[in-house]
Amino acid sequence: MESVSGAARVRRHEDVKSAARVLEVLELLGAEGARLSLADMASTLAVPKSSLHAVLRTMESRRWVETDPSGTLYSLGLKALLTGTAYLESDDLAGIAGPVLDLLAEETGEAVHLGRLDDTDVVYLAKRESRHALRMYSAVGRRLPAHATALGKAILSQYDAAEIQRRLNWPLPALTPSTVTDPDELLAQLADARKRGWAEDEGESSVDIRCVAVPLGTGHGGGDAIGCSAPRSRMDDARLSEIATHVTEAAHSLRTLLKRLGEH
Repeated sequence: MESVSGAARVRRHEDVKSAARVLEVLELLGAEGARLSLADMASTLAVPKSSLHAVLRTMESRRWVETDPSGTLYSLGLKALLTGTAYLESDDLAGIAGPVLDLLAEETGEAVHLGRLDDTDVVYLAKRESRHALRMYSAVGRRLPAHATALGKAILSQYDAAEIQRRLNWPLPALTPSTVTDPDELLAQLADARKRGWAEDEGESSVDIRCVAVPLGTGHGGGDAIGCSAPRSRMDDARLSEIATHVTEAAHSLRTLLKRLGEH
């Protein structure tokens, strides 16, 4: 019985390792947003190509990953899209946010985003495009460092200094020359955002793009925020203040809807 029990434990350990490897592949492909070769993935994950190839074959047969016509480059497959879509459909906030985002985009004419804090990043859960030809690039599922975005700073502003220090990975990376990476400067910005109720991004995640965002709460293990972004040429200080008012009203509407949903 001892040897059988030992063999069972080994199998369970191998099963856990295989599951972890699958998740690592999904996370890597999702983070990169591009096709990767077997060699690139094996190097990044520090695993033998032979064992990784076996995992990829299984994932490809189940449509979690797919290959290019040459069969040498891998990317996320259809199952990943279906699972991500199911997440959004089952999320209370994403489910009720549509009309509020539509109205905010109509009022401002600019790009509107709903974001959620995930570890040290903000992930876009929903977006509405600007009506203008000149606009910023963004997409549902895109990740950006929280400290470099108005959405992220709005969410972080809900926490005290000790919690902010714990949640971020220091030193902070700079995405543009304007990205705030100094701890004291960032904490001062977050304190200002906490007082006025909204945060801003002055070309910190994308050059010449200004953003304003308002927090929605600290649920989902991190927090959510709604924001609006526009090129600096259309977002002077007066316009930013005006848009901040619209975003604040939209955030209030979303909080009210969430409260009503929780009462039923």
